[in-house]
Amino acid sequence: IVLELLREAMISKLGDPKGFLVDGYPRELKEAEEFESKIGEPKLVLCLDCSAETMSSRLLMRNQSSQDSDNTETIKEGIESYYQASKPVIAYYEKKTQLLKVN
Repeated sequence: IVLELLREAMISKLGDPKGFLVDGYPRELKEAEEFESKIGEPKLVLCLDCSAETMSSRLLMRNQSSQDSDNTETIKEGIESYYQASKPVIAYYEKKTQLLKVN
């Protein structure tokens, strides 16, 4: 359903010379492949990259009201899950030479 909503939004703005910035998508390789088959190949993919420690500290600061060990463990698990899902997507776009990593 996300892809269909993206497609509709992009079609409605086809005349816009600025193009499109799609934030947080695709999250998995299957979504990247589906995006290309139904919408087209992106000209550029940005990967905003930082260490797991930086991600963790930023998420903990965002959730300052509940810095218990459960929250820390939940964040750690979320980061691990993110890396598992995003590595194939990043590798996919690296092969296509359309990936720009920003640290």
